[in-house]
Amino acid sequence: MSMPEQHEWLPYVIVWACACTLVVLFRIRRGLLHQDNAVPKIEIGNGQTIGAREEQDDYFSTFVSPHGTIAVLADGISGLSGGRAASTAAVTTFVKQFLKLEHIRELPEFFTTAAVASNAEIMHTLKGAQGGTTLVAVVVEDGNLHWGAVGDSLIKIFRNGDFIDVNQKHILESVLEERFVSGEITRDEALDSPMKNHLVNYLGYEGFKNIEIGAEPVRLQKRDKVILCSDGVYNTLTEVELEDILSKPISAYDAAQEIIEAIERKQLTHQDNATVVILEKGW
Repeated sequence: MSMPEQHEWLPYVIVWACACTLVVLFRIRRGLLHQDNAVPKIEIGNGQTIGAREEQDDYFSTFVSPHGTIAVLADGISGLSGGRAASTAAVTTFVKQFLKLEHIRELPEFFTTAAVASNAEIMHTLKGAQGGTTLVAVVVEDGNLHWGAVGDSLIKIFRNGDFIDVNQKHILESVLEERFVSGEITRDEALDSPMKNHLVNYLGYEGFKNIEIGAEPVRLQKRDKVILCSDGVYNTLTEVELEDILSKPISAYDAAQEIIEAIERKQLTHQDNATVVILEKGW
């Protein structure tokens, strides 16, 4: 081909190359959008109040990683000097352990490993001082809810206007109920015990037993709300009051803020620290 002929074809070659580039970019964009839409969205909301306490002993954290979304909430034991330090150490250690995961199949062992590490870290941090904390932790991956809990903070799922209880409270009341069912004590003895709300398992002491873990992950449905809360929430607001807020067509963040505002409006004389974290599953 002579030089003049090459110059004549050059504009067509450039146009063809540009068209091919646009087609490739369009297909890549469609692929990315499809991939993004295929991943269930998790909307995160949280709220907290110090209540009538002098110090905020609740601590929480949320984090989004390739292995899923983690939320951890700890309620340091009020009245103990190391309550705040214990809750902070527990949550921080849980998140650090989660970041060490190399594969999602390691999740079942994660909760036990993180709990043992948290207990050791709290004892190291306190250096003999009194302290301890409850803890609830959830990981949502691909629409599945994995969870672990120790103490009396709660994990609940709000679905279609109703609550689904996930974990149990590790308090003496649960032990007394078991003893009543087995016939060891009377119903009145179980109900009237002044110690029934005392924790029987928590993080931050040598006698730490184990963390309660879900035997199987819970498959979440569209618009499910996973609720993590300290006892300052559920001891102040009734389930009906919580249902009224969570049923509203508002964001997870706004719902969490309304829960805290409802608690503060009651102005209880002995209002405990209150913390709530909400994870809402999208499509």
